[in-house]
Amino acid sequence: MKKLVWSTLFLSAIGVTHATPLAPTDVFNLEYANQIDINNDGDMVYFVRNRMDIKTDRKVSNIWSVDLATNTMLPVTSGVHIDYSPVLSPNNDRIAFISTRDGSSQIYVKWLKTGAVAKISNLTQSPSSLSWSPDGKSLYFSQFVPSKAAPPVTVAGKPPGAEWAEPPVFIDDVYYRFDGAGYTNAGYTHLFKIDANGGNATQLTNGNYNHGGAVSIDKDGTSLYFSANRHEEHKLKPTNDEIYKLDLTTLKITAMTDRVGPDRHPAVSPDGKYLAYLGFDDKKTNYENALLYIKNLESGETKVYAESLDRNLESVVWAANSRGVYVSYDSEGKTTIAYQPLKGRFDVVTDQVGSVSFGRPYSGGDFDISDRGLVAFTLADTQRPADIALVKRGEPRRVTQLNEDALADKSLAKVEEIWLKSKHDELPIQAWVAYPPGFDKTKKYPLVLEIHGGPVANYGPHFSAEVQLFAAQGNVVLYMNPRGSDSYGKQFAQTIHHNYPSNDFDDLMTGVDHLLAEGYIDKDRLFVTGGSGGGVLTAWTVSHTDRFAAAVVAKPVINWYSFVLTSDFYPFFTDYWFPGKPWDHMAHYMKYSPISYVGKVTTPTMLLTGDADYRTPISETEQYYQALKLQGVETAMVRIPDASHGITKRPSNLLNKVAYIQWWFDKHDPKKD
Repeated sequence: MKKLVWSTLFLSAIGVTHATPLAPTDVFNLEYANQIDINNDGDMVYFVRNRMDIKTDRKVSNIWSVDLATNTMLPVTSGVHIDYSPVLSPNNDRIAFISTRDGSSQIYVKWLKTGAVAKISNLTQSPSSLSWSPDGKSLYFSQFVPSKAAPPVTVAGKPPGAEWAEPPVFIDDVYYRFDGAGYTNAGYTHLFKIDANGGNATQLTNGNYNHGGAVSIDKDGTSLYFSANRHEEHKLKPTNDEIYKLDLTTLKITAMTDRVGPDRHPAVSPDGKYLAYLGFDDKKTNYENALLYIKNLESGETKVYAESLDRNLESVVWAANSRGVYVSYDSEGKTTIAYQPLKGRFDVVTDQVGSVSFGRPYSGGDFDISDRGLVAFTLADTQRPADIALVKRGEPRRVTQLNEDALADKSLAKVEEIWLKSKHDELPIQAWVAYPPGFDKTKKYPLVLEIHGGPVANYGPHFSAEVQLFAAQGNVVLYMNPRGSDSYGKQFAQTIHHNYPSNDFDDLMTGVDHLLAEGYIDKDRLFVTGGSGGGVLTAWTVSHTDRFAAAVVAKPVINWYSFVLTSDFYPFFTDYWFPGKPWDHMAHYMKYSPISYVGKVTTPTMLLTGDADYRTPISETEQYYQALKLQGVETAMVRIPDASHGITKRPSNLLNKVAYIQWWFDKHDPKKD
């Protein structure tokens, strides 16, 4: 068994003697960095600095710069709004970005020498995925274009001045609502071009297809590469993206790939000779590794790289000399940057990339490469949200300290990594234990098992406000990556293919048993919670064991049959998570549905979901709540008004989520008054 300590308290290092535990409202003092763009010389990084505004209960984001020689930070933008997607011009004299400062998302440009700022767009929809033309004269972006569709029925006879009910809403599209966006208008996302000095945007693509995401433009500015699903059945087969080339003179579109499976993240080399992209052959499984492909644009030959890595590649950035690419991927709960030359061995640059969120300890992060090969990235650990860092002589060097004012005087949970062998089949399972401030191993503590969502996702050694807040209340917190998690290879993730939930439950119980054997956990004070896929596993857990004193099931799926017929992305779930449509495979759907086992539940179980959740709709929560009521199990339902699947998008919702969970656990804690 491997057992490693990945982080220690900063408090002892800086000599704080009167540290206090993290309080709920301290969340409003936290900041994190993301969306990095490093300049050509590698001496300045531009990034988005995010904070939580306690008055508006929303995130506020501005663009800042940090001098890599002096660590001096300067604001590029300011204000109580959201500035995002900073992109430096090719000669680094300007920075383009998107801002909500005038009430809608628009494109702005700032001249870095003079400080002048200009709003260059007046768009009716929000732009995304900004890219400069190589000559710095234009910007490319994507934008939703609504379709003009009249209702098939209109009723005549409304008298002048009469106040009739709102007319019916006619829907005939496959996708009619999306989590976080609500019910949507008909239309498609298209690519646009706008003069960098402002003016009217020109639409470059047409048709009933979505043309969004990052684009890449060749060195001459004559061709633009993008990823899209332009197949006839694109709505019902949503993952079959190809790489396309758009001729910027004729607007002719040419397919660069042709296979069943997603090809994404196109990146043309600086010398214009190669096209790199990520993708895989679609086998209708719950998970496949995205591989790196590099196509010689002259010969048409395509090579695959790093296939033996057995990890899912997530981004690709060319080196300035066009001799190789930098990629990122998750491995054992950490995000890694590596370099793959066109000829030579795959080389890891750093595995210290930090998550760019701080609610729960999911992996992820941002990075960029200067023309001189300097790597800038987001660095985070269990004690701090994401800062800006660079790789210097193979080691990370933190160049910002965004949270010292908020956390230096806080006593935070120490987080330890452990490896276990599942009691089901001895499969190695990675986990982390967060110890409450002042932890004494000779005492007994309550345990909170916190289960990640996905289910194909991963936790890691990253800062988590939720974990820290639970620990601040005196709990030991256990979080794990059971089978089905990614960052451990294809076989590990595919163990739950058409088999979820199942033995991932055994993995989780192995973690609980291990901590009980350590001697510092009170066996009568075990609690369990999780969101989304973690909510599924929490509901599964309480129907397969009565060892927990209480449970909180957050935004769950309870009935797979009803889920695939009410969730927003239902064509994907039906095709990739199940052997077929529910009416053709009812026994399979119900075998893995927690609702099928509700008769075995005795654990007091509370449910918590956003009212506007269209990923795991509130109807799933309502089914389980009513079933538990009929079964006579103590239960309650917490509905978060206007919240989508990302409940904690508003900071107060994060606080309420943690507070309600802790209240339910305290209510059923046999050792609390």
